[in-house]
Amino acid sequence: MVLAVAGALLAGCQAPAPVGDSSPGDPLTRTWKEGDRIAAPDLAGTSLDGDPVRLSDFRGEVVLVNAWASWCGPCRAEAPELERIRRKWSGRGLRVLGVDNDSSRDGGRAFQQDVGLGYPSLHDPLGKQLARLPKGVVNTRGLPYTIVVDPAGKIAATRTGQVTEARLAVVFGPLLAR
Repeated sequence: MVLAVAGALLAGCQAPAPVGDSSPGDPLTRTWKEGDRIAAPDLAGTSLDGDPVRLSDFRGEVVLVNAWASWCGPCRAEAPELERIRRKWSGRGLRVLGVDNDSSRDGGRAFQQDVGLGYPSLHDPLGKQLARLPKGVVNTRGLPYTIVVDPAGKIAATRTGQVTEARLAVVFGPLLAR
């Protein structure tokens, strides 16, 4: 069992999908109806550039919180897609907040520059901020994963593994239309 999980992590930087999935047809995505959503913790700290950043700074907007690390292949592959999503949808009230799991800011900053990310990334090398997520919301043992936070600051959906605009827009699109 340990070898299987270790192999999955090394092969794709992601662990198996969470148990209790609520999204038929996509075993790596979970969604919650408005009345069933729980509050997202106020992830806070400093960005890779040393600026203060808090999830609550984006209250009233839909936020994609994306956990990544520069050494993670799928994280590298999805980063340009997240930047495209940010550019296309930011005028409609969508924000992207990265959460960098690199041990050093230098690695995270280099990645951010190489990929051309225009959104802030909270530096969380020990995973302390992400450990504050409610248990069972998303599997935090592998990267990447994305959390969709609604304008009220509640978790609307999570996605384990690499994201695409098509998969995410199904969730965040209706939240922006309100």
